[in-house]
Amino acid sequence: MAVTDAQVRKLMEEMRGHGELGKAALRSGMHRQTAAKYVAAGKMPSELKTPREYRTREDPFEADWDSVLLPMLEGAPELEAVALFDWLTYRRPGAYAEGQLRTLQRRLRRWRAQCGPDKEVFFPQEHRPGEAMQTDFTHGDELEVTVGGEPFSHLLCHPVLPYSNWEWATVCRSESLAAIRRGVQAAVFRLGRVPTWHQTDNSSAATHNLASGKRGFNDEYAALMRHLSMKPRTTGVGKKEQNGDVESANGALKRRMKQYLLLRGSRDFESVSAYESWVQWVIGKANDRRRKRIAEDLASMTQVRVERLPEFSEIEVPVSYASTIRVKYNTYSVPSRLLRERVSVRMYDDRIEVRHGGVVQMICDRLLGSGGVRIDYRHIIWSLVRKPGAFERYRYREELFPSLTFRRAYDALMEAHCSRQADIGYLRILHLAASTMEAEVEAALVLLLEDGRVPEADEVKELVSQDAIEVPKLKVPDVNLAEYDELFEAVQEVAP
Repeated sequence: MAVTDAQVRKLMEEMRGHGELGKAALRSGMHRQTAAKYVAAGKMPSELKTPREYRTREDPFEADWDSVLLPMLEGAPELEAVALFDWLTYRRPGAYAEGQLRTLQRRLRRWRAQCGPDKEVFFPQEHRPGEAMQTDFTHGDELEVTVGGEPFSHLLCHPVLPYSNWEWATVCRSESLAAIRRGVQAAVFRLGRVPTWHQTDNSSAATHNLASGKRGFNDEYAALMRHLSMKPRTTGVGKKEQNGDVESANGALKRRMKQYLLLRGSRDFESVSAYESWVQWVIGKANDRRRKRIAEDLASMTQVRVERLPEFSEIEVPVSYASTIRVKYNTYSVPSRLLRERVSVRMYDDRIEVRHGGVVQMICDRLLGSGGVRIDYRHIIWSLVRKPGAFERYRYREELFPSLTFRRAYDALMEAHCSRQADIGYLRILHLAASTMEAEVEAALVLLLEDGRVPEADEVKELVSQDAIEVPKLKVPDVNLAEYDELFEAVQEVAP
C-alpha cells in the first residue's frame, strides 16, 4: 500500500517526540525501512513523485495520428472521437479493436486542450439589487405528484430575483402567455414592487420570429410589461446560460420539493390549488432565509401602482353548423342551442370558458398544442338520434366513446347486428347516458358484457331504471301549538 502524506507527518511528529524509529514507524503504520527512507529524505510522498514522461504501452493510433487524424482535426476541429474511430475501422478493417475507442477519446481531449481552437469563455456577472426578474418554466413530472390519485403532468412558472434569489412559482400546464401573465403577476403582487427588467428565454409565448431572423416581443406580452412598468429582455437564441440564475434555481427548487414530499409522506393532493399552495409554502420557507438581501432588492424597486390584469385572454368566435368552435387551432363542441351564434371564449392556462351574452355556457379543460378535438356527446346526441346515419362517417366519431367500456359495447353490437342497427342501438345508449347518469349506464354495460350478453339499449335502460333510488314519502305530523303555550305558561308560574 502506498504511503500517504498524513502517515509521514505522523512519523515526523513521533520522531520529534521520542526519536525512536521503530516505535515511530509502528505508530504511523509503515515498515521500518520505509520510515527510514522518509526520515532521511525529509520530504512528503507527494514531493518525491515525479511526473511520468513515458508511455506504459504502445499508442495504437501512432501510425495514423500525424498522417491522417491530425490533418482531419486541423481542418474540422469539431470532429468527435466516435466518428473518427468508425472512419478508421472502415478504412483499415481489423487494425483496431472496439475497446480502443476510449484511448482515442483521451488523445483527442489532450490535443484539444493543448493545440485545439479557443473555447467560449463565460463571464460571471455581478447582480444589482432590484435590477431584474428572470422567469422560466420547469417540468414538474419528475416529482411524481398525483391529484386525487391520478398522475398530474404539469409545469412550474418560476420567477426569480437574481440578486437575493427570492423566488415564487405557480402551477401551469403549458408555456403559454396566460401562464406567464399569471406567474409574473403572482410574483410582482406578492412583492408589492417591480424591478426594472423582466427577462425570459425565447419562448413562443413571449416572442415571435421577425423577418430579420431575430425574435421580437409578442404584442400581448409587451402590453403586460408596459402595464407592470417593466422593460422586457430575452436571452440570446440558444444561450440558456444567460438565464443561468433561474435555471439553477429550477433544479434547487425541485430538489427542495422532493425533500419536503418525503417529509410529507405522500405525493397525493386533493386538488391542484392545494398542491400549488403547498409549493408556495415550501418556497416561502426558503425565502425566509434570504430576508437581508430581499430587503436590499425591495429597496431598489418601484412600488406597484396598477391593478392586476385578468389571467385570461378573450376572443370572439362563431359556432359552426356542427355545434363546434375553433380556439387556437383546436376544436371544441358547445351546446347545440348556440348553433350559428357568436360566443366569447376566455382562455386561461388550464381551461376555457364559453360565454354568450356575458353568461357562462360551458367550461372545459383547455387542449394543448394544435389540431386537438374535444367533443362532448351531450352537446349533439339529441340530433344524432334523429339522424343515426350521420354517425358512421362522422368526422369526430371516436370522440363519442366516453370510455373503453362504451367502445366495447359498440363493438359487441357490431358483431351481433348490421352496421345501421348497431349504430342506432349505440346512439340510444349514449342518449340514455346523457339523459340519466353516465356512470350508471357504464355500470350496466359492464354487467352485461361480463355476463357475455349483447348490451341492447332496452336492457341497459331496464338495469338503469332498477338502480334508480326512490325517495320515500314521509308523512309530516300535525303540530299542536297549544301544547307549547301550556308549557310556556307553566314555566312562567315556576319562575321567581
